[in-house]
Amino acid sequence: MMISKVYIIRGIVQGVGFRSFIYNRAKALEIKGYVENIDDGSVKVVAEGDELNLLTFEKYLYEGSTFSRVDSVEFEESPIHEYNDFEVF
Repeated sequence: MMISKVYIIRGIVQGVGFRSFIYNRAKALEIKGYVENIDDGSVKVVAEGDELNLLTFEKYLYEGSTFSRVDSVEFEESPIHEYNDFEVF
């Protein structure tokens, strides 16, 4: 079943390769949506995909890239937008 979620990741997640790390994991899991930096220093991820793939993807959000430090991950379900790809903004 296809689901969509919006995530806000807080910690040391900007300038440390976090968006690239998330992009690569999303592509591997066929997740659609986007990742972007937010002015407050956090990162926003909008992700759509198969429920099982999204659960696996969420584990990577908590793990983070090599030089990042994830302090918290907040998320909520959102309406499906049917993105064509996963993008980095």
